[in-house]
Amino acid sequence: MQVKSYNAGNVGEVEFDEKPFQDKKGTDRILYRTLKDAVVMYQANQRQGNASTRGRSKVRGTNAKPYRQKHTGRARAGDRKSPIWRGGGAVFGPLPRDFSYHMPKKARRVATRSALFGKLQDGELIVADLGEFSSPSAKVARKILADLGHPRRALIVLAQGDVNVWKSFRNFPGVQVRTASELCAYEVVTGGLIIAEAAAMEALSARLGHIARSDRPAPTPKTPPTPETRSEEEYPVFKEEAPEAKTDFPIFSEDGTEKIEEDKQDDEGGSEA
Repeated sequence: MQVKSYNAGNVGEVEFDEKPFQDKKGTDRILYRTLKDAVVMYQANQRQGNASTRGRSKVRGTNAKPYRQKHTGRARAGDRKSPIWRGGGAVFGPLPRDFSYHMPKKARRVATRSALFGKLQDGELIVADLGEFSSPSAKVARKILADLGHPRRALIVLAQGDVNVWKSFRNFPGVQVRTASELCAYEVVTGGLIIAEAAAMEALSARLGHIARSDRPAPTPKTPPTPETRSEEEYPVFKEEAPEAKTDFPIFSEDGTEKIEEDKQDDEGGSEA
Protein backbone atom coordinates (compact mmCIF):
# COMPACT_ATOMS: atom_id res chain seq x y z
CA MET A 1 0.00 0.00 0.00
CA GLN A 2 1.34 3.45 -0.97
CA VAL A 3 1.12 6.18 1.67
CA LYS A 4 2.39 9.73 1.72
CA SER A 5 5.82 10.41 3.16
CA TYR A 6 7.70 13.50 4.28
CA ASN A 7 11.44 13.92 4.58
CA ALA A 8 13.41 17.17 4.74
CA GLY A 9 10.71 19.24 3.05
CA ASN A 10 9.98 16.73 0.28
CA VAL A 11 6.57 15.05 0.07
CA GLY A 12 6.40 11.72 -1.71
CA GLU A 13 5.11 8.19 -1.34
CA VAL A 14 6.47 5.13 0.38
CA GLU A 15 5.43 1.48 0.55
CA PHE A 16 3.62 0.60 3.75
CA ASP A 17 2.37 -2.76 5.04
CA GLU A 18 -1.27 -2.33 6.05
CA LYS A 19 -1.89 -5.97 7.02
CA PRO A 20 -1.34 -5.44 10.78
CA PHE A 21 -4.18 -2.90 10.77
CA GLN A 22 -6.71 -5.04 8.92
CA ASP A 23 -9.25 -7.24 10.64
CA LYS A 24 -8.63 -10.88 11.55
CA LYS A 25 -9.85 -12.11 8.14
CA GLY A 26 -7.50 -9.77 6.29
CA THR A 27 -10.29 -7.72 4.71
CA ASP A 28 -10.58 -3.94 4.42
CA ARG A 29 -13.45 -3.78 6.86
CA ILE A 30 -13.74 -1.09 9.53
CA LEU A 31 -15.68 -1.90 12.68
CA TYR A 32 -17.67 1.33 12.91
CA ARG A 33 -19.82 0.17 15.84
CA THR A 34 -16.79 -0.65 17.98
CA LEU A 35 -15.13 2.58 16.89
CA LYS A 36 -18.20 4.62 17.84
CA ASP A 37 -18.39 2.91 21.24
CA ALA A 38 -14.76 3.80 21.92
CA VAL A 39 -15.32 7.46 20.97
CA VAL A 40 -18.43 7.70 23.17
CA MET A 41 -16.54 6.08 26.05
CA TYR A 42 -13.72 8.63 25.75
CA GLN A 43 -16.18 11.52 25.70
CA ALA A 44 -18.04 10.13 28.71
CA ASN A 45 -14.77 9.79 30.66
CA GLN A 46 -14.02 13.48 30.02
CA ARG A 47 -17.26 14.64 31.65
CA GLN A 48 -16.89 16.34 35.02
CA GLY A 49 -20.29 15.22 36.25
CA ASN A 50 -20.68 18.20 38.60
CA ALA A 51 -24.14 19.38 37.47
CA SER A 52 -26.35 19.74 40.54
CA THR A 53 -29.87 20.94 41.31
CA ARG A 54 -31.86 21.42 44.53
CA GLY A 55 -34.93 19.40 45.27
CA ARG A 56 -37.75 20.50 47.55
CA SER A 57 -35.87 19.15 50.56
CA LYS A 58 -32.84 21.41 49.85
CA VAL A 59 -34.61 24.61 48.82
CA ARG A 60 -34.57 27.34 51.44
CA GLY A 61 -38.00 28.16 52.83
CA THR A 62 -40.57 27.43 55.48
CA ASN A 63 -42.41 24.18 55.85
CA ALA A 64 -45.60 25.95 56.97
CA LYS A 65 -48.77 25.43 55.02
CA PRO A 66 -49.41 28.66 53.01
CA TYR A 67 -53.19 28.60 53.59
CA ARG A 68 -55.82 26.27 54.89
CA GLN A 69 -56.79 23.12 53.05
CA LYS A 70 -60.43 23.80 52.17
CA HIS A 71 -62.88 26.56 51.27
CA THR A 72 -60.37 28.90 49.59
CA GLY A 73 -61.15 28.21 45.93
CA ARG A 74 -57.47 27.48 45.23
CA ALA A 75 -55.57 24.28 44.72
CA ARG A 76 -54.43 22.70 47.96
CA ALA A 77 -50.78 23.28 48.85
CA GLY A 78 -48.49 21.85 51.51
CA ASP A 79 -45.59 24.32 51.44
CA ARG A 80 -43.99 26.94 49.21
CA LYS A 81 -41.11 24.61 48.22
CA SER A 82 -43.37 22.52 46.01
CA PRO A 83 -41.97 22.01 42.47
CA ILE A 84 -45.09 23.58 40.93
CA TRP A 85 -44.53 26.84 42.78
CA ARG A 86 -42.17 29.57 41.61
CA GLY A 87 -38.86 29.21 43.50
CA GLY A 88 -39.65 25.63 44.46
CA GLY A 89 -37.45 22.59 44.14
CA ALA A 90 -36.54 20.81 40.92
CA VAL A 91 -38.06 17.46 40.01
CA PHE A 92 -35.61 14.69 39.03
CA GLY A 93 -32.88 17.24 38.35
CA PRO A 94 -29.26 16.24 37.68
CA LEU A 95 -27.01 15.43 40.62
CA PRO A 96 -23.22 14.99 40.77
CA ARG A 97 -22.29 11.59 39.37
CA ASP A 98 -19.46 9.71 37.71
CA PHE A 99 -20.01 9.08 34.00
CA SER A 100 -16.79 7.14 33.43
CA TYR A 101 -16.72 3.54 32.28
CA HIS A 102 -14.25 1.34 30.44
CA MET A 103 -14.50 -0.96 27.45
CA PRO A 104 -12.56 -4.23 27.37
CA LYS A 105 -8.91 -3.84 26.45
CA LYS A 106 -9.26 -5.91 23.28
CA ALA A 107 -12.20 -3.81 22.11
CA ARG A 108 -10.18 -0.61 22.61
CA ARG A 109 -7.31 -2.05 20.58
CA VAL A 110 -9.68 -3.05 17.78
CA ALA A 111 -11.20 0.45 17.74
CA THR A 112 -7.79 2.13 17.51
CA ARG A 113 -6.71 -0.27 14.78
CA SER A 114 -9.88 0.41 12.79
CA ALA A 115 -9.41 4.17 13.16
CA LEU A 116 -5.83 3.99 11.84
CA PHE A 117 -6.87 1.75 8.96
CA GLY A 118 -9.59 4.25 8.05
CA LYS A 119 -6.96 7.01 7.96
CA LEU A 120 -4.83 4.84 5.66
CA GLN A 121 -7.75 4.30 3.31
CA ASP A 122 -8.61 8.03 3.25
CA GLY A 123 -4.99 9.09 2.63
CA GLU A 124 -4.84 11.08 5.86
CA LEU A 125 -1.73 9.40 7.26
CA ILE A 126 1.79 10.61 6.47
CA VAL A 127 4.95 8.75 7.44
CA ALA A 128 7.30 11.61 8.25
CA ASP A 129 10.87 12.14 9.31
CA LEU A 130 10.64 15.19 11.56
CA GLY A 131 14.38 15.42 12.12
CA GLU A 132 16.06 16.26 15.38
CA PHE A 133 14.78 19.08 17.56
CA SER A 134 17.80 20.10 19.62
CA SER A 135 15.69 22.90 21.10
CA PRO A 136 12.07 24.06 20.84
CA SER A 137 11.53 25.81 17.51
CA ALA A 138 8.13 26.98 16.34
CA LYS A 139 9.75 28.13 13.08
CA VAL A 140 10.74 24.57 12.16
CA ALA A 141 7.32 23.28 13.19
CA ARG A 142 5.58 25.94 11.07
CA LYS A 143 7.67 24.95 8.04
CA ILE A 144 6.70 21.27 8.45
CA LEU A 145 3.02 22.15 8.62
CA ALA A 146 3.38 24.48 5.62
CA ASP A 147 5.04 21.75 3.54
CA LEU A 148 2.11 19.44 4.36
CA GLY A 149 -0.52 21.95 3.24
CA HIS A 150 -1.36 23.86 6.44
CA PRO A 151 -3.81 21.28 7.86
CA ARG A 152 -6.48 22.72 10.15
CA ARG A 153 -6.04 19.76 12.50
CA ALA A 154 -2.99 17.53 12.82
CA LEU A 155 -1.83 14.79 15.16
CA ILE A 156 1.91 14.26 15.56
CA VAL A 157 2.67 10.66 16.60
CA LEU A 158 6.14 10.01 18.04
CA ALA A 159 7.83 6.75 18.85
CA GLN A 160 9.04 8.18 22.18
CA GLY A 161 8.24 11.35 24.05
CA ASP A 162 10.24 14.43 23.08
CA VAL A 163 9.81 17.64 25.06
CA ASN A 164 11.31 19.81 22.32
CA VAL A 165 8.86 18.52 19.70
CA TRP A 166 5.94 19.03 22.06
CA LYS A 167 7.00 22.60 22.87
CA SER A 168 7.50 23.35 19.17
CA PHE A 169 3.96 22.35 18.14
CA ARG A 170 1.97 23.24 21.26
CA ASN A 171 1.19 26.84 20.24
CA PHE A 172 -0.44 25.87 16.94
CA PRO A 173 -4.23 25.53 17.28
CA GLY A 174 -5.59 22.15 16.31
CA VAL A 175 -2.20 20.41 16.53
CA GLN A 176 -1.57 17.70 19.13
CA VAL A 177 1.49 15.61 19.94
CA ARG A 178 1.14 12.04 21.20
CA THR A 179 3.32 8.95 21.53
CA ALA A 180 2.53 5.58 19.99
CA SER A 181 2.02 3.99 23.41
CA GLU A 182 -0.72 6.43 24.49
CA LEU A 183 -2.59 6.85 21.19
CA CYS A 184 -6.32 6.06 21.37
CA ALA A 185 -9.16 5.81 18.88
CA TYR A 186 -10.74 9.15 19.81
CA GLU A 187 -7.52 11.08 19.12
CA VAL A 188 -7.10 9.34 15.76
CA VAL A 189 -10.68 10.08 14.69
CA THR A 190 -10.64 13.74 15.77
CA GLY A 191 -6.97 14.42 15.05
CA GLY A 192 -7.33 15.24 11.36
CA LEU A 193 -4.10 14.61 9.47
CA ILE A 194 -1.92 11.95 11.14
CA ILE A 195 1.81 12.76 10.91
CA ALA A 196 3.62 9.73 12.31
CA GLU A 197 7.23 8.69 12.46
CA ALA A 198 8.25 5.40 10.87
CA ALA A 199 9.31 4.03 14.26
CA ALA A 200 5.96 5.09 15.71
CA MET A 201 4.09 3.12 13.01
CA GLU A 202 6.21 0.06 13.78
CA ALA A 203 5.37 0.43 17.46
CA LEU A 204 1.67 0.75 16.63
CA SER A 205 1.87 -2.35 14.41
CA ALA A 206 3.40 -4.33 17.27
CA ARG A 207 0.89 -2.97 19.78
CA LEU A 208 -2.31 -3.16 17.73
CA GLY A 209 -1.59 -5.46 14.79
CA HIS A 210 -2.57 -9.09 14.36
CA ILE A 211 -0.17 -12.00 14.72
CA ALA A 212 -1.07 -15.16 12.86
CA ARG A 213 -1.71 -18.13 15.08
CA SER A 214 0.87 -20.19 13.20
CA ASP A 215 3.52 -17.53 13.92
CA ARG A 216 2.78 -17.34 17.61
CA PRO A 217 5.27 -19.14 19.82
CA ALA A 218 3.88 -22.30 21.34
CA PRO A 219 3.20 -21.92 25.06
CA THR A 220 5.57 -23.85 27.27
CA PRO A 221 3.67 -26.35 29.40
CA LYS A 222 4.06 -25.88 33.12
CA THR A 223 4.57 -29.12 35.03
CA PRO A 224 3.55 -29.09 38.68
CA PRO A 225 6.47 -29.55 41.07
CA THR A 226 6.94 -32.96 42.61
CA PRO A 227 8.17 -33.63 46.14
CA GLU A 228 11.60 -34.52 44.66
CA THR A 229 11.98 -31.29 42.64
CA ARG A 230 10.37 -28.64 44.79
CA SER A 231 12.37 -26.81 47.41
CA GLU A 232 11.28 -25.94 50.91
CA GLU A 233 11.89 -22.22 50.24
CA GLU A 234 9.41 -22.13 47.34
CA TYR A 235 6.95 -24.58 48.82
CA PRO A 236 7.39 -24.65 52.61
CA VAL A 237 6.09 -27.71 54.38
CA PHE A 238 4.17 -26.99 57.53
CA LYS A 239 4.37 -29.76 60.15
CA GLU A 240 1.61 -29.98 62.69
CA GLU A 241 2.81 -30.29 66.25
CA ALA A 242 0.99 -32.56 68.67
CA PRO A 243 -1.08 -30.57 71.15
CA GLU A 244 0.01 -30.61 74.78
CA ALA A 245 -1.86 -32.94 77.09
CA LYS A 246 -4.37 -31.21 79.29
CA THR A 247 -4.30 -32.12 83.00
CA ASP A 248 -7.35 -30.19 84.13
CA PHE A 249 -9.60 -33.24 83.75
CA PRO A 250 -9.50 -36.47 85.87
CA ILE A 251 -7.44 -39.40 84.60
CA PHE A 252 -8.69 -42.84 85.60
CA SER A 253 -6.74 -46.05 85.83
CA GLU A 254 -7.91 -49.35 84.45
CA ASP A 255 -10.00 -50.19 87.53
CA GLY A 256 -11.10 -46.57 87.88
CA THR A 257 -9.78 -45.95 91.44
CA GLU A 258 -6.00 -46.29 91.75
CA LYS A 259 -5.06 -43.15 89.80
CA ILE A 260 -7.48 -40.98 91.72
CA GLU A 261 -6.20 -42.28 95.06
CA GLU A 262 -2.57 -41.73 94.05
CA ASP A 263 -3.39 -38.18 93.03
CA LYS A 264 -5.10 -37.58 96.37
CA GLN A 265 -2.11 -39.01 98.27
CA ASP A 266 0.25 -36.79 96.27
CA ASP A 267 -1.89 -33.77 97.07
CA GLU A 268 -2.02 -34.63 100.76
CA GLY A 269 1.71 -35.24 100.88
CA GLY A 270 2.37 -31.92 99.18
CA SER A 271 0.09 -30.07 101.58
CA GLU A 272 1.80 -31.65 104.63
CA ALA A 273 5.17 -30.71 103.27
